[in-house]
Amino acid sequence: MGRLDGRTALVTGGSRGIGEHSARALAAEGARVALAARSVDDLERVATDLPDAVVLETDMSIAGAGGDLASRAVEALGGVDILVNNAGASEMPGQEAELLQLNYIAPLETTNALAAQMGDRGHGSVIHISSVAGSLGLAEGATYSASKAALDSLARSQAAAFGPRGVRVNCVAPGLIITEMWAAGRETPGLAEGLERHISLGRWGVPDEVASVVAFLATDDARYISGQTITVDGGFYGPASWASFM
Repeated sequence: MGRLDGRTALVTGGSRGIGEHSARALAAEGARVALAARSVDDLERVATDLPDAVVLETDMSIAGAGGDLASRAVEALGGVDILVNNAGASEMPGQEAELLQLNYIAPLETTNALAAQMGDRGHGSVIHISSVAGSLGLAEGATYSASKAALDSLARSQAAAFGPRGVRVNCVAPGLIITEMWAAGRETPGLAEGLERHISLGRWGVPDEVASVVAFLATDDARYISGQTITVDGGFYGPASWASFM
């Protein structure tokens, strides 16, 4: 039996990368998963491998999308026990408001819309996908870093607000993970190798290594963990400008 048998989960940004792997990890523990993202083709590719998965096309960069998605997920699943707020983007110069909508406001809206029904169900686990950039700061990504720091703070505030009803809220802050978001950066001469030298474990991470922490936080094994940011970065350290590593 899986640790999440009988539970339901909504994963935003579930079409690839950390979101896809988190959905797979939750399903492997027995959860029925709803996958949300803009790319229906990619969502259906992931859903094909998951038992009784639900595909919900959505664009979290649109104001109000979080509340709308929450309603559709509850209708499709009959209720949501686990929420993984993974949808997000890297720095978008000249589109700061759009980035904050996607990286911070959408998770805020989605969580607020689902918290009451989680409380009615007697339990709930919300996992925001943050970043080490939220604590380091990043010269090349001021708005991105600020949005992730906001998620870390949001987790603490929401944990305090929803905890009395049995709803836990935490963040997972990945470090340097090999995903499509890093595809271009890893092709920049010297950058990937320079960054790697500042990882204690001596290598970049892979999405499964983040997803396993997400799955753990969703289970009752983590029932006394709330309001925390768990960093998954292999022991990354160094100056907060990518240019410093080249």
